Amino acid sequence: MPIKIPDTLPAFQTLVQEGVRVMSETAAIRQDIRPLQIGLLNLMPNKIKTELQMARLVGATPLQVELSLIRISNHKAKNTSEEHLLAFYETWEEVKHRKFDGFIITGAPIETLPYEDVNYWDEMQQIFDWTTTNVHSTMNVCWGAMAAIYHFHKVPKYELSEKAFGVYRHRNLKPSSIYLNGFSDNFEVPVSRWTEVRRADIEKVPELEILMESPEVGVCLVHEIKGRRLYMFNHVEYDSTSLADEYFRDVDAGVPIKMPINYFPHNDTSIPPQNRWRSHAHLLFGNWINEMYQTTPYELDAIGKQHHD
Repeated sequence: MPIKIPDTLPAFQTLVQEGVRVMSETAAIRQDIRPLQIGLLNLMPNKIKTELQMARLVGATPLQVELSLIRISNHKAKNTSEEHLLAFYETWEEVKHRKFDGFIITGAPIETLPYEDVNYWDEMQQIFDWTTTNVHSTMNVCWGAMAAIYHFHKVPKYELSEKAFGVYRHRNLKPSSIYLNGFSDNFEVPVSRWTEVRRADIEKVPELEILMESPEVGVCLVHEIKGRRLYMFNHVEYDSTSLADEYFRDVDAGVPIKMPINYFPHNDTSIPPQNRWRSHAHLLFGNWINEMYQTTPYELDAIGKQHHD
């Protein structure tokens, strides 16, 4: 079954061209099944690019998925038109009465700010608490993961002396994990961040287990065993050119930035980079959605009422 998104969403035609199955609302209604309800809280400035990246991964499943686009209630996006937001997004205030099988919280370009200095931190804390009663399983990404693990477990973040930037080899620490089904023993993941969380702090929390880690840039993926939360600190969802776009943006702006590590072939910025992480990105999201499907209540209203195993 395909992903259900509005026909006029910019990502729609791109996904069709890539071979991702998408479904119109009228076609979805004809199918006598309950689609998985997944919300995407998009905190990124360029919302259209992030919509496409996440919809591409969520849509690569045999299950029917209905993706809802959500934004912070009182924060004005700088790089996305008001028309786009009004046409395709709801605020969290408008959806907080709903239940979701899955919920994705993205990164945001504010990672060096103390959490309490973020102008929508109060709402983020409400959203994190709301996911414990209204969401069956949550995928927190980059800043969203750091903020969530801080909110729930007070795991701190640390500023790096220089940006962790490039494509780094990671180790599969828990091959038996349902979320790493089909993963190789080691694999490459794009990294782009100025901060980190540390293994020593995570190990102090018995509810948390580390699933992926890099010898060079540290913890990548953490699973909260009873809360059905995943904390992904890097960017498996990135396009082939995402790191290049960030690099050239900073170069053009005169911001000091090193070339991303292990990314451009022969370290030649004129050669298009190759995507070496796409298959594992699909595996991770496919495993997450499959586990969600296997364990979520059929009746949406029952979400939050059952005990997590």
